[in-house]
Amino acid sequence: MTTDYFSLAGKKGLILGLANEHSIAWGCARLAREQGAEIVASCLNEKARPYVEPLTTAAGIDLLTCDVEQEGEVQALVEHAVAKLGRLDFVVHSIAWAPLEDLHGRVIDSSRTGFSRAMEVSCHSFATLARLCAPHMTQGGSLLGMTYQGADVAMPHYGLMGPVKAALESLVRYVALELGPQRIRVHAVSPGPIMTRAASGIAGFDLMLEGAIAKAPLGRLVTLDEIARLCVFLCSDAASGMTGQTIYVDAGCHAVA
Repeated sequence: MTTDYFSLAGKKGLILGLANEHSIAWGCARLAREQGAEIVASCLNEKARPYVEPLTTAAGIDLLTCDVEQEGEVQALVEHAVAKLGRLDFVVHSIAWAPLEDLHGRVIDSSRTGFSRAMEVSCHSFATLARLCAPHMTQGGSLLGMTYQGADVAMPHYGLMGPVKAALESLVRYVALELGPQRIRVHAVSPGPIMTRAASGIAGFDLMLEGAIAKAPLGRLVTLDEIARLCVFLCSDAASGMTGQTIYVDAGCHAVA
């Protein structure tokens, strides 16, 4: 019998950050479900639920709300997922946020509170999630976070999120080191710019899209499906020898000056 290392059949997953049909989290959830995974997913709050619940209901995905800034909500989400699924084989963290006044201004002008909140939501919550999920990943598995090239090079308009995503990429490497003995693999996925709800808050985002097309060796933007396919691969047994990496799916933008 041939083993299908690329399948997610029988895998159990938790995916955070669904916002609508254009969100990376939804792309991952939809494709992982199509590949046979059982999934619990989250959106931010009840205000977001109407944009997400029709999608998850149709796909047979259990949906909860989770605001990582609220004490105990990440723990409650993980506990629900484990009670529902029995264990966890992969976890996708696809959430990021910064106050608009800090995001649109200069980094040196960012407020202490805004910087701290951006770091909590976009970075430290990944560490919290890893700590809570690791005991339930009894057969090993994968933890994924979402980053962007602006973590590695300074990019106009990306501002405060650049240092925050740089911290996330570093965090991924340390979590990979710490959880490796449990056969838990950890990656940061770095997509090229696509129009998501989170991206719409970045000033000059249309210019970022145009610049990415002009720079990319493939001469185009990447699609939500292409990002999701990379994530599903990393959650599958086909990626069992990989951990601690920032992996780009950006039509080659990161590779050229």
